[in-house]
Amino acid sequence: MNDDFDWVALSGRRAKGKRPEYFEDPALDRLYSTVFALAAEVSALRERQDTIERLLEANGVVKREDIENYTPDRGAGEERGIATRAYVARIMRGFQQHVEAMEADDPPIMDVVDRLSRE
Repeated sequence: MNDDFDWVALSGRRAKGKRPEYFEDPALDRLYSTVFALAAEVSALRERQDTIERLLEANGVVKREDIENYTPDRGAGEERGIATRAYVARIMRGFQQHVEAMEADDPPIMDVVDRLSRE
């Protein structure tokens, strides 16, 4: 491990350009940014846990080096992909429900265009 690595400085780095704004309240943008960063961390932890479980099952013991050097085979990769998609779907379900509600309330844009072009 590199003792010269400054995690605090790294966390304070900023991307070039203006930060995108999606909501009128900037606090909501910050909140969602934090939530998605945490979701990404949980996803990484889930993969690491899967690695540990697979190594324990195969070898009965786990060394940190084995965890760091583990590469999933095709089957494990596919299982992880399915699990990750399900995880993201659960996180995004609230957004999806909102989009579905908007679609139910508003006709598709092409229906509006067709109706207006006939008038």
